[in-house]
Amino acid sequence: MARMLYAVTMSLDGFIAGPGGDMSWLTEHLGPNPMVDELIHDIGALLVGNRTFGGDDPYKGVEAKEGKPFGGGWDGPQFVLSHHPRASTPDITFMADLGSAVVAAKAAAGDRYVNILGADVARQCLEAGELDEVLVLIAPVLLGDGVRLFDHPGGTNVRLERLSLTEAPGATNLWFRVVR
Repeated sequence: MARMLYAVTMSLDGFIAGPGGDMSWLTEHLGPNPMVDELIHDIGALLVGNRTFGGDDPYKGVEAKEGKPFGGGWDGPQFVLSHHPRASTPDITFMADLGSAVVAAKAAAGDRYVNILGADVARQCLEAGELDEVLVLIAPVLLGDGVRLFDHPGGTNVRLERLSLTEAPGATNLWFRVVR
C-alpha cells in the first residue's frame, strides 16, 4: 500500500520557498544527496499543489531539466490538486477534490511513495489524516521570509517519530513518521 510522503528542502529558518514562491534560492543547494537519489526510485506518483505545479522552477533556464519533476530525475503519474481543474494529459491529472486525488495517487503509486509537492497540499493531507511521513532536507541558508514548511494559523501539535538523520554535502536530512 502506498504511503504519503512530504519530501522537501527547507532553509534553516523554516522556509521551503522565498517570497512569492521564489524557488531560485534552491538552485545552489541541489547538489548530490544519496538519500534523494535512492528516494526517487521509491516514488510511484506525485500529488502536487496547483501553485507548485505552475510556480517557480529552481531549474528555470536549464533546458534538459526545466519543468520536470526532480529536474528530470523522475518520471511518472502526477495528480495536481486545483480549484479549477483543466484538461489532463497522459501523465498529469488535474483534480478538484483532495480525497479523490489521494485515492488516485495511491492507486497509481502501488507499493511505492506518493510524494507530496506543495506546502498547502501537505497541510491538507496532514489535517485529513493522510500524511504518513515527512522528509526535510535542511539547506544551510536563512531566507528570512517566504512559504513555511507548515503553516497552521492557531497552531497544532503533531507528534513525529524520527526515522533517520543523515548528512549529505550541503544538507542535513531528517526523516520522520507521523505518529497517529
